This record gives sequence, structure tokens and C-alpha cells, in this order.
Amino acid sequence: MTTKPLSIRRTGLVTGVGLDAPSTCAAIRGAIDNFQETRFRDQAGEWLMGCEVPFTEPFRGERRLLKMAARAVQECLDGMDRASCEATPLLLCLAESKRAGRIVLDDARFFSALEQELGFRFHAQSMVISNGHVSAAVALHHARHLIETAGVTKVLVAACDCLLVGATLADCERRDRLLTSQNSDGFIPGEGAAALLVEPLRWQPDGQLACHGLGFAVEKAHIDSEEPLRADGLTAAIKQALGDAGCGESILEFKIIDASGGQYAFKEAALAFSRVDRTKRTEFDVWHPADCIGEVGASIGLVMIAVLKTACEKAYSKGTNALLHLGNEDGRRASMIFSWHSAGA
Repeated sequence: MTTKPLSIRRTGLVTGVGLDAPSTCAAIRGAIDNFQETRFRDQAGEWLMGCEVPFTEPFRGERRLLKMAARAVQECLDGMDRASCEATPLLLCLAESKRAGRIVLDDARFFSALEQELGFRFHAQSMVISNGHVSAAVALHHARHLIETAGVTKVLVAACDCLLVGATLADCERRDRLLTSQNSDGFIPGEGAAALLVEPLRWQPDGQLACHGLGFAVEKAHIDSEEPLRADGLTAAIKQALGDAGCGESILEFKIIDASGGQYAFKEAALAFSRVDRTKRTEFDVWHPADCIGEVGASIGLVMIAVLKTACEKAYSKGTNALLHLGNEDGRRASMIFSWHSAGA
């Protein structure tokens, strides 16, 4: 391997189908969703479908995001003492800074509010990553750098996002991104939070999921462009991730993607892999967790990783080597190569 792999040691999830990682992953495995009518209407006056986190308290706005994020982080850090938590950098993934209806107006203030909610401060190398879908891969890249250069032994990566916001939904509907009574080629909005605790890959008595490769690129023919789709950006990101992992595409056994609705993402995913794949395969599964939890924005990448970890632990994954990839509407693309290391490896 050309780089030091990262081990995904713990996970935490808060989604519309579960308030923790086990329940969320079980629901996704069983193809259970929580799509219901929301309090929002489309331009035709029909109720929009959505997937809300089932909190008993009526939290709204930034407070709701804080509660989701804090719950996911607490699940991930369960059992760790205060000193260990404070010695751990937090890389907090949020929505793109210019997204319409973005709930968080001040990233630094939101980060401080999260620390207050949790009752302790994180390591000074903590930071906010406001890159939408690709934030998870960007955060893992930073985590690897921190572990290699800053002397930290573990890094916490967390994300929270919500698309169930009037201004966000109106903008998405205007651009034909939203599933409505007038548009069948769109996504169902959702919300959620996720967290991962990552460490350097080393011998462990139990099995562990490791990220071996990361790749990044930009797609010129993004969904808002008028250029013909060739999936150049995603193809480049996948090739870079394979190169970073020091392996060929032949090891890949299935993939998990961030597609949440609409034809574009599925076409791009299929086209990009066809340009990389040189192996005769009898099957190659494609998982897309958004089918159950809706479009959850910046949280989706960490959800995908948590789903993969649980699938490997419970032996229902489609193999031990998986490709994960992410994409933003502005053209940014990211790809990740994960492998499952059995107990003692």
C-alpha cells in the first residue's frame, strides 16, 4: 500500500429509520424506510414526502442539528473517558456554505455549541469541513494527515445535515431535483447525523474495516451543466483512489453510492465504473442507503461507511473489498476504497 490505511473503529448514526447505528443499519438492510408526508407542499399544493428523525421533542432549526450531531457523537465515543475525548480532533462535516436554506449560519459558532452540548472541548486541530456529500472523503484525507503528522492516535469524523427546510426545498424544486407530484425524477428529502472514530490500521483481535484509498476530481459535465455526461470526474476519482490504495479494480466486489433519486447519479455511476472495470464479473451489487433515509446531504458519506462496517461485521456484505463514491451538484467527486480485515489481521 502506498499510504497508511485508516481503521474505522466505531460508528454512530441518527437517521429517519433509527436513533443509533444498529437500528439504522438493520432498517437499511431490511429496506425499511420512514417516508411520510411533511409539513411542506410542492408548487402544485400537494404534500411533500420526507424522512424525519423521530425525536420525541419538537426540536427545530440549528437546535435540531445539534441534538442529532451530539447523539451520533456520543454513541461513537461511548465508554471513552473525558481526557481521551479532549485529545481527539473532531472533523465536523456540514452542508456547502452557499446551499439555499442552509441552517448553520456560522460554522465556528455551531462547532462551539456542539462542544457545549457534549460538555467538553475537542483537540485544537479540530475543524469544520463544509463540502456537502464529498465531506466524508475530505475528512478522512485530513484524518490521515493528522494521524501521520500531528501525533494524534485517533480522529473523530462527524456530520449532520437537514434538507427539510422550506428555502432548500423550494430551491431544489425550482431546479427539478425534488420528488414532487409534478416530478418523478427527484429525491425525497431527509435529515440525519453520523460519526466515525478512526485510528491507524494495526493488529486487532476483532475484525476491522479499513480505508485504503482516497481519490478526488471535478466533473465538468455536472448536473447543472449543458455538457454531455462522460463521467470523466468520477472516473478520475476512482482511478486515483485505486492508485492511492495500491491495487487494481479487480479486487472490488461491490459498491455503495450516494445516489438519492434522479437518473443522473445512477447513469454517472454506471458509466464511470464501466470505464474502469476490466474484469469479467457475474455480479456487482450497488447499494444506495438513501433509498431508506432520503437525501441527507453531508451525512450520507459517513452513513455509507457505517452501513458497510455493519454489513462486514454481520457477514452479509457482498465481499471484503468495496468501492464507495460521492458527488456534489457543483461537480466535486470523491472515491474511497475499503477492505474488511478479519479477526486478528
